[in-house]
This record gives sequence, structure tokens and C-alpha cells, in this order.
Amino acid sequence: MSDSPDVYRVSDPQTLKAVAHPLRVRLLGALRMDGPATATELAVRFGESSGSTSYHLRQLARYGFVEEDPEQRDARERRWRSVHRYTSWSNLELGASPEGREASAFLRDRQFEVMRGNRERFERERESWGPAWVEAAGMSDDYARLAPGSITRLYERLSAMVREMEAEDEGSPDVQRVSLHFAAYPSRGYDR
Repeated sequence: MSDSPDVYRVSDPQTLKAVAHPLRVRLLGALRMDGPATATELAVRFGESSGSTSYHLRQLARYGFVEEDPEQRDARERRWRSVHRYTSWSNLELGASPEGREASAFLRDRQFEVMRGNRERFERERESWGPAWVEAAGMSDDYARLAPGSITRLYERLSAMVREMEAEDEGSPDVQRVSLHFAAYPSRGYDR
């Protein structure tokens, strides 16, 4: 996945730090999930001023995360879009500096917040989804004895499977956007 044009591979702590801002990471996520939008549309969505969202979008553009949408619907509006589908970085490489460690920790924490929010939203709306979605939705955990290289291959294979299944399901009336989260952390003991 890291060699894909859909992936923005960040190697500079300043670049990662630029997106590791509470509003910027939300703006980028919204553009990735829902497509192009104006600063005003995003301001309304997130309860911010359009001046604030405009500033933060320009900062994201400065560091290569977003760009003006070349397919503007109207010459009077300035629509923004995400340049890449994913952002990735080397924990080892960025962990060499305090600002790199801080930015990558913020983004990992943000990923967890998004996962928790998605689960909580589903639980609140559970009755509106119907039996097939109630049965399919959920989480799982497992323990395995793996080497670091195997975990890397596991992420690559999972990503490939997701893209394959997405292509298979294209056009199906049952298709919904699904939030997927994959995590692997070494553990020296049972700590649940």
C-alpha cells in the first residue's frame, strides 16, 4: 500500500505535524470520505468560521495533503479535495525527533477516536440499519505470534482484499460506507 499513488508517504516531521492538528485532521478526513468541498461547507459541518477552515485548508495544501479541485462547479467558489486517500509514515523514522513522535502519537490517538466514534454512532443508530447490518457490524480481536515483516504483509494483504471486495460490491444496492480499522501491537503479556 505504501507505494501506491493513493498514499502520501510522509518522511518529514514538519509535514506530519502540519496535519496533526485537531481541525486539519478532521478537514482532511471529510475531504477523503465525502469528496470536494468549500471552506464554507466545511465550516458549517464542523461549527467553525469559514476564515478558520480556509486558513487550515491552505496549510494542508502547503504541505501537499489537499489541493484546489480542478473540476470547480462554479467559478466563484473555491472547492478543495484530498490529494491522496491515505497518509502513511515510518514510526521509526519520525520517532527520531520529539516533534515526529508527538505528531505520530496524535494521529494514532485520532485514529482510535474515529474508531470509537464510529462504533458509538452505530450503537445509537443500530435499529435503523436492519438485521443484515446489525449482524455484520462489529469488532474482533485475536492474538498471534508474528514477526514484524509478517505484520507488514498482513496490512498489505488486508488492504488488497478490501479494494478487491469494494470492486466486487460496486453497484450493489446494499453498499454502504464502512469504517475499517486495523491495528497490530506487540504484547508481552495478557493485559485485558
